[in-house]
Amino acid sequence: MKKINFILFVFICVIATAQKTNLAPSKPVTDEYFGTKIVDEYRNLENLKDPATVNWMKSQADYADSILDKLPYKQYFINERLKFDKRSGYKVSNLKITGNDLYFYLKQTADEKIEKLYCRKGFKGKEEILYDPSTFISRFDPASRQKHNFTINYINPSWDGRKIAISLSENGKETSEVIIMDVKTKHIYPHVITNLEPTNIGQVKWLEDNNSFFYTYFPLIDSDSPEYNKNTEVTFYRLGEDPKKHKNVFSKVNNPELNIDESRFPGIVQFNQDDPYFIGNLGDVDDYTDTFIIDRKDFEQGIKSWKPLYYKADKVYEKKPLGKELYFMSGYNSPNFKLCKTNLEKPDFKNPEILVPEKKDEVIQSFELTKDGMYYTTTKNGVDSRFYLYKNGKDTPIKLPFVAGSVEIQTKGKDYPHVWVYCSGWANETRRYKYNIKTNQFNEENLIPPTKYPEFEGAVIREISIKSRDGEDIPLTLIYDKNLKRNGNTPVLIEAYGSYGTIHTPFFAKSYLMWAKKGGIIAIAHVRGGGEKGDRWHKAGYKQTKPNTWKDLIDCTEYLIKEKYTSKHKVAIWGSSAGGITIGRAITERPDLFKAAIISVGSTNTIRDEVTPNGPGNVPEFGTVTKPDEFKALLEMDAFHHIRKGEKYPATLITAGINDSRVVSWIPTKFAAKLIVNDVSDNPIFLKIDYEGGHGGGVDLLHTYANLGEIFAFAFWQLGHPDYQPKENTKK
Repeated sequence: MKKINFILFVFICVIATAQKTNLAPSKPVTDEYFGTKIVDEYRNLENLKDPATVNWMKSQADYADSILDKLPYKQYFINERLKFDKRSGYKVSNLKITGNDLYFYLKQTADEKIEKLYCRKGFKGKEEILYDPSTFISRFDPASRQKHNFTINYINPSWDGRKIAISLSENGKETSEVIIMDVKTKHIYPHVITNLEPTNIGQVKWLEDNNSFFYTYFPLIDSDSPEYNKNTEVTFYRLGEDPKKHKNVFSKVNNPELNIDESRFPGIVQFNQDDPYFIGNLGDVDDYTDTFIIDRKDFEQGIKSWKPLYYKADKVYEKKPLGKELYFMSGYNSPNFKLCKTNLEKPDFKNPEILVPEKKDEVIQSFELTKDGMYYTTTKNGVDSRFYLYKNGKDTPIKLPFVAGSVEIQTKGKDYPHVWVYCSGWANETRRYKYNIKTNQFNEENLIPPTKYPEFEGAVIREISIKSRDGEDIPLTLIYDKNLKRNGNTPVLIEAYGSYGTIHTPFFAKSYLMWAKKGGIIAIAHVRGGGEKGDRWHKAGYKQTKPNTWKDLIDCTEYLIKEKYTSKHKVAIWGSSAGGITIGRAITERPDLFKAAIISVGSTNTIRDEVTPNGPGNVPEFGTVTKPDEFKALLEMDAFHHIRKGEKYPATLITAGINDSRVVSWIPTKFAAKLIVNDVSDNPIFLKIDYEGGHGGGVDLLHTYANLGEIFAFAFWQLGHPDYQPKENTKK
């Protein structure tokens, strides 16, 4: 034991020395906001083409790789995940079902790197492969097949299932290209649609002629351009036309009378084949939108008659048109939401017809319209889901096959009775069930055969609430092995997010269960800023109230220490993207409380967000530096500007994606640079840069496992797990 401790001591000293002798170049800039002068010591690192910046980032990335690659738990993690994949054989995602019962989905076998597109007729039909993305040749780079990795990120079949739109992106980039396939012949139409976003937002929405569709076009896809993400437009496209001559039908340029802000994202709401209206959103990160409507007859005649339908203040959340009526979730005077409808010819969103009133202890999450009525789901504290049917004025709870942490609904549309639910939990693999309304029974219809994981049988899931400093009940999920001893010596990894009203819903978390199997505790802190308790919970961690987000995390940590689950030398915290605010401010406010922190592609320099491609769209969530009160809020949540000289900070792993346009790689880079120069502890600080990825998606599975494995390996190393400390030759 003494020899191991000595080796570890030498190893840590080597790391600390190496970090302190490779400091980032610094060229300070002083900005003034409303009389407050702010010094930015590393503004120069925002220039990602500056050789000094490029070289420092590369040196840090190489150094991080040289250490992290040798941590024992990383390879164990990768091997276990691959073993689990082989056990299940394959995975399926993105299932789409047409009215004529064609199933389209992505499938990946255990020995494949990427998902491929498949089709079958009905649940029991014969499977047929349609498309392998490795054959894709980008219109931007004809040699891309040899040097880039394309993945399918979105699919959408036409109403009759004879054609399918396939969206592809490379290396985690935030832009995609779309090809159209004839399903029967597998013929790929010659024109490639470019300049889309690889998410549901703005993707292809087919019209009933099965030959034309809407999509949202991004004029510039160079994330270095100041015009990136600006002046996007809804485009109408008909197969056979040249997509370069796109028809702009809803945008700032096409509709100046609507006063559309250049940073908003126009998009068409999903419609039915016979709906008399088209509805257009102006999207950003806000839950609510400014929304417009046009009569379909006017659209077909080329008449620009778009007019306002409702505004953000009406607090309309998810919505679904049905003929001349609109069904929607309303947050107006209902923070847990209510289900309503209104007539589109005489709409009233503040006094609509209420179908399902707001529930006291449950938050309405989603709904779908079918021939048999409206099915909807709710959640309590984000971890306890329920399933209901509203029909003919009656609201009926439906008992699920098992107690589910999360439930998702899938249907074939308003004209069909078919409804399926996906049920899952922290320790329950996702199961797909078809519901029979006549018998009130569920029949299992899994596209993947259920797989047994006996190694996880001893897992304990505890859903508790802890009292915060201001008396709020903060939901806290704990995952650990049944043989855990509460002696204050258990490694704990706490994950937290808390932005955009996003709910951290349960899923079958093999990575968490692996950690518990090795003697650790996983904790998920459902902090304010998320949506676990509805819109009220979101707004309690938003702009000026944002400090509640990281203070809730601090309160959860102190609770776990007080109750002897762990001690402060055994706690690591982890957050991604906007969760970087949560983790960054927790360690800058209470550096003494944590042994380690992981900030994955995290937002840590919020007063500079607005100069990034994704920044203007985030103003509704975090604020703008152009308003005094919101500037103060942004400065308060800015972890970069709360780093103090001479402080002892936890061991920190900071990651960035070179293709990330949401949290540009210079944001984590600046945070790492400043943390390294000001920290006086012996704890390592790593800047890990993924030169083949972006914000986390769009990479192959092995790449994903390697990135995740490093996170868990770093945490186990820093929290002192005896089986996963560096070996003697790691320092070489």
